[in-house]
Amino acid sequence: MENRRRIVVVGGSASGPKAAAKARRIDNNAEVTILQKEADLSMASCGYPYYVGGYFEDRNMLICTPTGVVRDPKFYLNAKDIAAKVNTEVIAIDRAKRTVSFRHTVTGETGQMAYDKLILATGAVPRMPPIPGTDLQGITTLQSMRDADFLRKVRDERKIRKAAVIGGGLIGIETCEALQLAGIEITVVELLPQLLMFLDWELAKLVENHVKSKGANVITENGIAAFLGENGRLTAVKLQNGTELPCELAVVAIGVRPNVKLAQQIGLEIGETGGIRVNEYMQTTDPDIYAVGDCVETVHRITGKKVLAPLGDLANLQGRVAGENAASTNCVTFPGTIQTGICKVFDYAAGSTGLSETLARRLGYTDIVTVINASPDKPGFMEGKLLVTKLVADAKSGRILGAQCVGPGNVNRQIAQWAMAIQGHLTVEDVVNSDLPYAPPFSLAIDHGVAAAHILQNKMKGRMKGISCAEVHKKVTAGETPFLLDVRQPEEFEQMRLGIGETLMPLGALRRRLNELPQDKGKEIICYCKISLRGYEAALVLEGNGWKNVKVMEGGVAAWPYPREK
Repeated sequence: MENRRRIVVVGGSASGPKAAAKARRIDNNAEVTILQKEADLSMASCGYPYYVGGYFEDRNMLICTPTGVVRDPKFYLNAKDIAAKVNTEVIAIDRAKRTVSFRHTVTGETGQMAYDKLILATGAVPRMPPIPGTDLQGITTLQSMRDADFLRKVRDERKIRKAAVIGGGLIGIETCEALQLAGIEITVVELLPQLLMFLDWELAKLVENHVKSKGANVITENGIAAFLGENGRLTAVKLQNGTELPCELAVVAIGVRPNVKLAQQIGLEIGETGGIRVNEYMQTTDPDIYAVGDCVETVHRITGKKVLAPLGDLANLQGRVAGENAASTNCVTFPGTIQTGICKVFDYAAGSTGLSETLARRLGYTDIVTVINASPDKPGFMEGKLLVTKLVADAKSGRILGAQCVGPGNVNRQIAQWAMAIQGHLTVEDVVNSDLPYAPPFSLAIDHGVAAAHILQNKMKGRMKGISCAEVHKKVTAGETPFLLDVRQPEEFEQMRLGIGETLMPLGALRRRLNELPQDKGKEIICYCKISLRGYEAALVLEGNGWKNVKVMEGGVAAWPYPREK
């Protein structure tokens, strides 16, 4: 057949195969080729930690379809009429002639092919710290199938006793769990003051506490100075404060950078973030070349700024857009990201979408309002589990800017709801009457997220004066003496309490015991309970009886990230 459109995709992980498959669906007559440097295709790289952790045994599950067919070159040829060449590295691109030169990484054989449209899906490369010892055996990342195979072998052989995970981000935390499940003593080392920087500190601290409760060690605000070894093998990591941690394995998870080497070689424009610059059609500065996935920069849909967003779901969405445009005309767009993410932390989850309070303030959003809600994901009689959510909204318009959620409950549902609210430009007032699916096996009658919106609405209308656990802790450690009122029952107090000078006065007895409160009606009183629902009711009682400076500790005892008396 004459005049067949020639579409060449460079890269065969996530976005590349998606682009190729979409191009085939749009143009059944096109010549579609994938050139993949690695031996595998369409790898579920986000599944690597779970393969390492033993959640499934068959390696092929990382590279197979939902029906269990392995996505190898034969599959792409027979099922999709796509020529997928593995172990094939692109070594040159001639934009003027529109040709791609390649070399087989095993045989050394070289070749060349022409293209009408080219799609770069070159991904990202892991960052390594610029310190001595990185060439020692026992140091790895978790970026490739080879890395996953190596760490799975470590798990299965069970010879290594101590390991260090360098970096407390998504991959670092997931790797920590995977190796901990293998019985390896783990220390997570994070240079920054907290784990999971997409969270604000108080929620990140709850996650850190949970990681520690599972037996892992966590060191923050201390980076790696050197890898130490003997006879070419890792024996310890040396921290910046001089501490040496003996270990036989170190997994470096300090982030990735866009793989833009090819793009630079052929003169494509690289953006301010270091990723390939593309427009809304995923088109580079060469109209015949598209780029997708971890190698590109994209726009943040809230701030309008360029960002890097190396996430598997976005890579697939971008690939779909580029594939359709390359196979037809520029008819579909990718609008950008709000940087939604989630990770499993043992039997916890931690997720976020949009802007955290920390990021919002760093970007110049000064007139914002936040709230923390702690409550179960479904009723207690259906074994509901705790969720702690923090919302960030514009104080004037009420527009939702961000949400974070952690806990053993259904975090995924909450973050998904808030992601759609943000993308829909919804306000707090829009969310408070959300019509969501409800039945006791799935949710509370007033969903946890809707309840968070109710609390924020009360706060914005001045009906509740909230104070965070961090602010309360700061006051206590600074020697301030607010009256701390715990309105739980005595048995709850005996089982668990903060021990920060609080006074126990159950809500049911509060009206009868008002004379026991500070009689200075201007005295600062901070009310709370387990999740501060009763704390809010107590605050209303006090305000109704003339106290003027009453606050509610948001999230209550459940959201307290600091050590407790018991």
